[in-house]
Amino acid sequence: MSTPLRVAICVWLCGWGALATQAGTLSGTVRNATRGTAVANQEVVLLELQGGMQAVATTRTDSQGRFQFSHPAIGTTPMLVRVQHQNVNYHENIPPGRATADIEIYDATADARAFRVASRFLVFQPNGPTLLIGEEFILENTTQPPLTFYRPDGTFEFVLPTGAELSQVSAWGPAGMPVVQGTMEKGGGRHAVAFPIRPGENGIRISYQLPYPEGQTTLRLSSIYETTRVLLAAPTAVQLAGTGLQPAGSEQGYNLYAREGLARGTTFEIHLQGTAALPQASGTEAAPATAEQTPTGMVTMLPPRLDSLKWILIVGFAALFTLGAFYLLRKPTAHAVRVQAEVEGQVRQNLEEIKETLFRLELRRQAGTISAEEFDREYRLAQERLRGFLKG
Repeated sequence: MSTPLRVAICVWLCGWGALATQAGTLSGTVRNATRGTAVANQEVVLLELQGGMQAVATTRTDSQGRFQFSHPAIGTTPMLVRVQHQNVNYHENIPPGRATADIEIYDATADARAFRVASRFLVFQPNGPTLLIGEEFILENTTQPPLTFYRPDGTFEFVLPTGAELSQVSAWGPAGMPVVQGTMEKGGGRHAVAFPIRPGENGIRISYQLPYPEGQTTLRLSSIYETTRVLLAAPTAVQLAGTGLQPAGSEQGYNLYAREGLARGTTFEIHLQGTAALPQASGTEAAPATAEQTPTGMVTMLPPRLDSLKWILIVGFAALFTLGAFYLLRKPTAHAVRVQAEVEGQVRQNLEEIKETLFRLELRRQAGTISAEEFDREYRLAQERLRGFLKG
Protein backbone atom coordinates (compact mmCIF):
# COMPACT_ATOMS: atom_id res chain seq x y z
CA MET A 1 0.00 0.00 0.00
CA SER A 2 1.43 3.38 -0.98
CA THR A 3 2.24 6.02 1.61
CA PRO A 4 -0.28 8.59 0.26
CA LEU A 5 -3.04 5.96 0.42
CA ARG A 6 -2.13 5.07 4.02
CA VAL A 7 -2.25 8.76 4.95
CA ALA A 8 -5.64 9.22 3.27
CA ILE A 9 -7.11 6.20 5.08
CA CYS A 10 -5.68 7.42 8.40
CA VAL A 11 -7.15 10.88 7.90
CA TRP A 12 -10.52 9.40 6.95
CA LEU A 13 -10.59 7.11 9.97
CA CYS A 14 -9.58 9.90 12.35
CA GLY A 15 -12.22 12.19 10.89
CA TRP A 16 -14.89 9.51 11.19
CA GLY A 17 -13.90 8.83 14.78
CA ALA A 18 -14.11 12.55 15.63
CA LEU A 19 -17.57 12.81 14.07
CA ALA A 20 -18.77 9.72 15.91
CA THR A 21 -17.54 11.18 19.20
CA GLN A 22 -19.05 14.58 18.48
CA ALA A 23 -22.43 13.02 17.60
CA GLY A 24 -22.85 11.86 21.20
CA THR A 25 -21.57 15.00 22.94
CA LEU A 26 -23.38 18.21 23.84
CA SER A 27 -21.78 21.17 25.56
CA GLY A 28 -23.03 24.59 26.56
CA THR A 29 -23.36 27.29 29.17
CA VAL A 30 -26.01 28.61 31.55
CA ARG A 31 -26.21 32.38 31.96
CA ASN A 32 -28.43 34.50 34.21
CA ALA A 33 -29.59 37.28 31.86
CA THR A 34 -31.06 39.29 34.74
CA ARG A 35 -27.70 39.60 36.47
CA GLY A 36 -25.51 39.24 33.38
CA THR A 37 -23.43 36.47 34.96
CA ALA A 38 -22.61 32.80 34.37
CA VAL A 39 -24.43 30.38 36.69
CA ALA A 40 -22.20 27.98 38.64
CA ASN A 41 -23.31 24.66 40.16
CA GLN A 42 -26.61 24.74 38.27
CA GLU A 43 -28.38 21.43 37.64
CA VAL A 44 -28.92 20.75 33.92
CA VAL A 45 -31.16 17.94 32.65
CA LEU A 46 -31.04 16.27 29.22
CA LEU A 47 -34.40 14.99 27.93
CA GLU A 48 -35.07 12.65 25.05
CA LEU A 49 -38.28 13.33 23.09
CA GLN A 50 -38.58 9.88 21.56
CA GLY A 51 -41.50 8.20 23.32
CA GLY A 52 -42.18 11.23 25.52
CA MET A 53 -40.05 13.68 27.47
CA GLN A 54 -37.78 11.34 29.40
CA ALA A 55 -34.77 12.55 31.41
CA VAL A 56 -31.74 10.54 30.25
CA ALA A 57 -28.89 12.44 31.94
CA THR A 58 -28.24 15.08 34.61
CA THR A 59 -25.16 17.19 35.27
CA ARG A 60 -24.08 20.47 36.92
CA THR A 61 -22.34 23.52 35.58
CA ASP A 62 -18.77 24.34 36.57
CA SER A 63 -17.57 27.65 38.03
CA GLN A 64 -17.82 29.27 34.57
CA GLY A 65 -21.38 28.07 33.96
CA ARG A 66 -20.28 25.38 31.49
CA PHE A 67 -21.75 21.89 31.20
CA GLN A 68 -21.35 18.84 29.00
CA PHE A 69 -23.36 15.70 28.21
CA SER A 70 -22.29 12.46 26.55
CA HIS A 71 -25.15 10.31 25.30
CA PRO A 72 -25.56 8.14 22.16
CA ALA A 73 -28.88 9.82 21.21
CA ILE A 74 -27.31 13.30 20.98
CA GLY A 75 -27.04 14.36 17.36
CA THR A 76 -29.36 11.65 16.07
CA THR A 77 -32.78 12.57 17.49
CA PRO A 78 -34.51 15.75 18.77
CA MET A 79 -33.74 16.42 22.44
CA LEU A 80 -34.26 19.12 25.06
CA VAL A 81 -32.04 20.63 27.73
CA ARG A 82 -33.86 21.84 30.85
CA VAL A 83 -32.73 24.20 33.60
CA GLN A 84 -34.93 25.16 36.55
CA HIS A 85 -34.42 28.48 38.32
CA GLN A 86 -36.70 29.90 41.03
CA ASN A 87 -39.44 27.34 40.18
CA VAL A 88 -39.42 28.20 36.46
CA ASN A 89 -38.26 25.74 33.78
CA TYR A 90 -36.16 26.95 30.85
CA HIS A 91 -35.75 24.69 27.81
CA GLU A 92 -33.49 24.67 24.79
CA ASN A 93 -34.35 22.58 21.71
CA ILE A 94 -31.52 20.36 20.44
CA PRO A 95 -32.30 19.25 16.87
CA PRO A 96 -30.22 16.51 15.20
CA GLY A 97 -26.76 17.71 14.27
CA ARG A 98 -26.53 20.38 16.95
CA ALA A 99 -23.77 19.97 19.54
CA THR A 100 -24.04 23.16 21.64
CA ALA A 101 -26.71 24.72 23.83
CA ASP A 102 -26.42 28.08 25.57
CA ILE A 103 -29.30 28.67 27.97
CA GLU A 104 -30.43 31.98 29.41
CA ILE A 105 -32.39 32.03 32.65
CA TYR A 106 -34.00 34.96 34.47
CA ASP A 107 -34.76 35.87 38.04
CA ALA A 108 -38.48 35.67 38.84
CA THR A 109 -40.83 38.41 39.99
CA ALA A 110 -44.41 38.25 41.33
CA ASP A 111 -45.16 41.84 40.22
CA ALA A 112 -47.94 41.73 37.58
CA ARG A 113 -46.65 44.98 36.09
CA ALA A 114 -43.94 42.86 34.45
CA PHE A 115 -46.16 42.30 31.39
CA ARG A 116 -48.86 43.97 29.33
CA VAL A 117 -51.56 42.62 27.02
CA ALA A 118 -50.63 43.89 23.57
CA SER A 119 -53.59 42.31 21.78
CA ARG A 120 -56.60 40.07 22.24
CA PHE A 121 -57.97 38.10 19.31
CA LEU A 122 -61.40 36.40 19.35
CA VAL A 123 -62.83 34.03 16.73
CA PHE A 124 -66.53 33.07 16.73
CA GLN A 125 -67.87 29.99 14.94
CA PRO A 126 -71.49 28.76 15.11
CA ASN A 127 -71.98 25.00 15.22
CA GLY A 128 -75.71 24.30 15.24
CA PRO A 129 -77.09 25.14 18.71
CA THR A 130 -73.56 25.81 20.00
CA LEU A 131 -71.23 28.78 19.55
CA LEU A 132 -67.53 27.88 19.53
CA ILE A 133 -65.17 30.64 20.65
CA GLY A 134 -61.40 30.86 20.54
CA GLU A 135 -59.38 33.63 22.16
CA GLU A 136 -55.71 34.49 21.96
CA PHE A 137 -53.87 36.98 24.16
CA ILE A 138 -50.44 38.30 23.13
CA LEU A 139 -48.44 39.25 26.23
CA GLU A 140 -45.29 41.38 26.15
CA ASN A 141 -42.72 41.30 28.91
CA THR A 142 -40.26 44.18 28.46
CA THR A 143 -38.86 44.34 32.01
CA GLN A 144 -35.41 45.91 32.49
CA PRO A 145 -33.41 44.18 33.74
CA PRO A 146 -35.28 41.23 32.25
CA LEU A 147 -37.38 39.23 34.72
CA THR A 148 -39.76 36.28 34.40
CA PHE A 149 -43.19 36.93 35.89
CA TYR A 150 -44.38 33.88 37.82
CA ARG A 151 -46.87 33.16 40.58
CA PRO A 152 -47.80 29.57 41.46
CA ASP A 153 -51.36 30.69 42.23
CA GLY A 154 -51.75 32.04 38.69
CA THR A 155 -49.80 34.37 36.41
CA PHE A 156 -52.60 35.07 33.94
CA GLU A 157 -56.34 35.26 34.57
CA PHE A 158 -59.30 35.31 32.21
CA VAL A 159 -63.09 35.42 32.57
CA LEU A 160 -65.50 33.20 30.66
CA PRO A 161 -68.93 34.56 29.70
CA THR A 162 -71.91 33.29 31.69
CA GLY A 163 -72.87 29.76 30.63
CA ALA A 164 -69.56 29.03 28.88
CA GLU A 165 -67.92 25.60 29.03
CA LEU A 166 -64.12 25.69 28.91
CA SER A 167 -62.54 23.34 26.35
CA GLN A 168 -58.79 23.92 26.43
CA VAL A 169 -56.06 26.39 27.38
CA SER A 170 -52.57 26.47 25.89
CA ALA A 171 -49.66 28.86 26.32
CA TRP A 172 -46.29 29.55 24.75
CA GLY A 173 -43.23 31.63 25.50
CA PRO A 174 -40.71 33.37 23.24
CA ALA A 175 -39.55 29.96 21.94
CA GLY A 176 -43.02 29.58 20.38
CA MET A 177 -43.88 25.97 21.33
CA PRO A 178 -47.51 25.81 22.63
CA VAL A 179 -48.08 23.72 25.76
CA VAL A 180 -51.52 22.68 27.07
CA GLN A 181 -52.17 24.19 30.50
CA GLY A 182 -54.16 23.16 33.53
CA THR A 183 -56.39 25.87 34.99
CA MET A 184 -57.35 27.09 38.44
CA GLU A 185 -60.89 28.26 39.13
CA LYS A 186 -61.07 31.60 40.91
CA GLY A 187 -64.87 31.87 41.12
CA GLY A 188 -67.37 33.93 39.14
CA GLY A 189 -66.28 32.43 35.81
CA ARG A 190 -62.71 33.52 36.49
CA HIS A 191 -59.84 31.12 35.71
CA ALA A 192 -56.05 31.31 35.94
CA VAL A 193 -52.99 29.53 34.56
CA ALA A 194 -49.60 29.37 36.28
CA PHE A 195 -47.55 29.80 33.11
CA PRO A 196 -44.29 31.76 33.47
CA ILE A 197 -44.33 34.93 31.37
CA ARG A 198 -40.73 35.24 30.21
CA PRO A 199 -39.01 38.31 28.75
CA GLY A 200 -40.19 38.79 25.18
CA GLU A 201 -43.48 37.84 23.54
CA ASN A 202 -45.74 35.21 25.13
CA GLY A 203 -49.22 33.96 24.30
CA ILE A 204 -52.29 32.41 25.91
CA ARG A 205 -54.93 30.67 23.81
CA ILE A 206 -58.27 29.51 25.21
CA SER A 207 -61.26 27.81 23.61
CA TYR A 208 -64.77 27.40 24.99
CA GLN A 209 -68.36 26.95 23.88
CA LEU A 210 -71.72 28.51 24.63
CA PRO A 211 -75.37 27.76 23.88
CA TYR A 212 -76.44 29.45 20.65
CA PRO A 213 -80.25 29.24 20.72
CA GLU A 214 -82.09 30.26 17.55
CA GLY A 215 -78.79 31.25 15.93
CA GLN A 216 -78.16 34.35 18.00
CA THR A 217 -76.75 35.50 21.33
CA THR A 218 -75.40 38.49 23.22
CA LEU A 219 -72.14 38.05 25.15
CA ARG A 220 -70.77 40.14 27.98
CA LEU A 221 -66.98 39.96 27.72
CA SER A 222 -64.64 41.18 30.45
CA SER A 223 -61.16 42.61 30.20
CA ILE A 224 -59.17 41.95 33.37
CA TYR A 225 -56.10 43.70 31.96
CA GLU A 226 -55.60 46.91 30.06
CA THR A 227 -55.44 45.82 26.42
CA THR A 228 -53.92 47.80 23.57
CA ARG A 229 -56.03 46.30 20.80
CA VAL A 230 -58.88 43.80 20.38
CA LEU A 231 -59.52 42.00 17.09
CA LEU A 232 -62.66 39.91 16.48
CA ALA A 233 -63.44 37.53 13.60
CA ALA A 234 -66.71 35.90 12.59
CA PRO A 235 -67.86 34.06 9.43
CA THR A 236 -69.16 36.42 6.77
CA ALA A 237 -72.64 34.91 7.13
CA VAL A 238 -72.75 35.92 10.81
CA GLN A 239 -73.68 39.45 11.82
CA LEU A 240 -71.48 40.83 14.61
CA ALA A 241 -72.01 44.12 16.42
CA GLY A 242 -70.57 45.68 19.53
CA THR A 243 -69.73 48.99 21.15
CA GLY A 244 -66.62 50.62 19.72
CA LEU A 245 -66.01 48.01 17.00
CA GLN A 246 -64.66 49.14 13.63
CA PRO A 247 -64.56 46.99 10.43
CA ALA A 248 -61.00 45.77 9.78
CA GLY A 249 -61.27 43.81 6.55
CA SER A 250 -62.43 40.40 5.34
CA GLU A 251 -60.42 37.25 4.66
CA GLN A 252 -60.66 33.46 4.58
CA GLY A 253 -64.44 33.59 4.91
CA TYR A 254 -64.32 35.81 8.03
CA ASN A 255 -65.15 39.46 8.67
CA LEU A 256 -62.79 41.25 11.04
CA TYR A 257 -63.55 43.98 13.55
CA ALA A 258 -61.14 45.96 15.72
CA ARG A 259 -61.37 48.00 18.88
CA GLU A 260 -58.56 50.16 20.20
CA GLY A 261 -57.65 50.44 23.84
CA LEU A 262 -59.59 48.59 26.52
CA ALA A 263 -59.16 49.83 30.08
CA ARG A 264 -58.60 47.38 32.90
CA GLY A 265 -61.89 46.02 34.25
CA THR A 266 -63.89 46.96 31.14
CA THR A 267 -66.97 44.89 30.28
CA PHE A 268 -68.34 45.11 26.73
CA GLU A 269 -71.19 43.42 24.86
CA ILE A 270 -71.00 41.54 21.56
CA HIS A 271 -74.13 40.52 19.65
CA LEU A 272 -73.97 37.72 17.09
CA GLN A 273 -76.69 36.50 14.76
CA GLY A 274 -76.58 33.95 11.95
CA THR A 275 -75.21 30.51 11.16
CA ALA A 276 -72.25 29.24 9.17
CA ALA A 277 -70.72 25.90 8.27
CA LEU A 278 -67.64 24.74 10.17
CA PRO A 279 -64.41 25.58 8.31
CA GLN A 280 -62.16 22.87 6.93
CA ALA A 281 -58.79 22.24 8.59
CA SER A 282 -56.53 23.57 5.87
CA GLY A 283 -53.09 25.03 5.67
CA THR A 284 -53.84 27.23 2.66
CA GLU A 285 -53.61 30.93 3.08
CA ALA A 286 -55.60 33.48 1.12
CA ALA A 287 -54.24 36.67 -0.34
CA PRO A 288 -55.04 39.92 1.49
CA ALA A 289 -58.44 41.36 0.78
CA THR A 290 -58.89 44.31 -1.51
CA ALA A 291 -61.04 47.28 -0.62
CA GLU A 292 -63.82 45.95 -2.87
CA GLN A 293 -63.92 42.65 -0.94
CA THR A 294 -64.52 44.17 2.48
CA PRO A 295 -68.01 44.98 3.83
CA THR A 296 -67.26 48.70 4.09
CA GLY A 297 -64.90 49.16 1.14
CA MET A 298 -61.94 49.82 3.44
CA VAL A 299 -59.23 47.86 5.22
CA THR A 300 -57.94 48.96 8.59
CA MET A 301 -54.14 48.72 8.72
CA LEU A 302 -53.06 46.56 11.64
CA PRO A 303 -49.65 46.44 13.32
CA PRO A 304 -47.11 44.27 11.39
CA ARG A 305 -47.03 41.51 14.04
CA LEU A 306 -50.80 41.10 14.20
CA ASP A 307 -51.33 41.71 10.49
CA SER A 308 -48.84 38.99 9.49
CA LEU A 309 -50.30 36.39 11.86
CA LYS A 310 -54.02 37.06 11.79
CA TRP A 311 -54.74 34.55 8.99
CA ILE A 312 -52.53 31.93 10.56
CA LEU A 313 -54.50 32.43 13.77
CA ILE A 314 -57.79 32.11 11.92
CA VAL A 315 -56.69 28.87 10.23
CA GLY A 316 -55.40 27.56 13.57
CA PHE A 317 -58.66 28.31 15.31
CA ALA A 318 -60.55 26.83 12.37
CA ALA A 319 -58.77 23.53 13.01
CA LEU A 320 -59.52 23.91 16.71
CA PHE A 321 -63.21 24.47 16.00
CA THR A 322 -63.27 21.39 13.78
CA LEU A 323 -61.74 19.42 16.63
CA GLY A 324 -64.39 20.85 18.93
CA ALA A 325 -67.09 19.68 16.56
CA PHE A 326 -65.46 16.25 16.44
CA TYR A 327 -65.73 15.87 20.19
CA LEU A 328 -69.25 17.30 20.34
CA LEU A 329 -70.54 15.00 17.62
CA ARG A 330 -68.97 12.01 19.35
CA LYS A 331 -70.04 12.90 22.86
CA PRO A 332 -70.85 9.59 24.59
CA THR A 333 -74.46 8.71 25.29
CA ALA A 334 -75.68 6.69 28.25
CA HIS A 335 -75.23 3.52 26.15
CA ALA A 336 -71.63 4.37 25.22
CA VAL A 337 -70.14 5.15 28.62
CA ARG A 338 -68.30 1.83 28.75
CA VAL A 339 -66.28 2.59 25.57
CA GLN A 340 -65.63 6.29 26.26
CA ALA A 341 -62.23 5.75 27.89
CA GLU A 342 -61.05 3.61 24.98
CA VAL A 343 -62.17 6.16 22.39
CA GLU A 344 -60.59 9.09 24.25
CA GLY A 345 -57.36 7.12 24.62
CA GLN A 346 -57.21 6.50 20.87
CA VAL A 347 -57.97 10.18 20.16
CA ARG A 348 -55.15 11.32 22.44
CA GLN A 349 -52.74 8.82 20.90
CA ASN A 350 -53.51 9.93 17.33
CA LEU A 351 -53.24 13.61 18.17
CA GLU A 352 -49.98 13.06 20.05
CA GLU A 353 -48.51 11.24 17.04
CA ILE A 354 -49.50 14.05 14.69
CA LYS A 355 -48.14 16.67 17.11
CA GLU A 356 -44.83 14.83 17.41
CA THR A 357 -44.57 14.53 13.61
CA LEU A 358 -45.08 18.29 13.16
CA PHE A 359 -42.65 19.05 15.99
CA ARG A 360 -39.93 16.89 14.43
CA LEU A 361 -40.50 18.47 11.03
CA GLU A 362 -40.06 21.94 12.51
CA LEU A 363 -36.88 20.92 14.30
CA ARG A 364 -35.45 19.47 11.08
CA ARG A 365 -36.38 22.64 9.19
CA GLN A 366 -34.64 24.83 11.78
CA ALA A 367 -31.58 22.57 11.75
CA GLY A 368 -31.39 22.68 7.94
CA THR A 369 -31.52 18.88 7.65
CA ILE A 370 -34.57 18.83 5.38
CA SER A 371 -35.11 20.51 2.02
CA ALA A 372 -37.95 22.96 1.47
CA GLU A 373 -39.62 20.53 -0.96
CA GLU A 374 -39.41 17.61 1.46
CA PHE A 375 -40.67 19.78 4.33
CA ASP A 376 -43.70 20.92 2.29
CA ARG A 377 -44.45 17.34 1.24
CA GLU A 378 -44.22 15.92 4.77
CA TYR A 379 -46.22 18.84 6.19
CA ARG A 380 -49.02 18.25 3.68
CA LEU A 381 -49.07 14.55 4.57
CA ALA A 382 -49.45 15.42 8.26
CA GLN A 383 -52.29 17.81 7.41
CA GLU A 384 -54.03 15.14 5.34
CA ARG A 385 -53.69 12.74 8.24
CA LEU A 386 -55.25 15.32 10.58
CA ARG A 387 -58.13 15.93 8.17
CA GLY A 388 -58.70 12.20 7.80
CA PHE A 389 -58.69 11.79 11.57
CA LEU A 390 -61.22 14.61 12.00
CA LYS A 391 -63.51 13.06 9.43
CA GLY A 392 -63.46 9.87 11.53
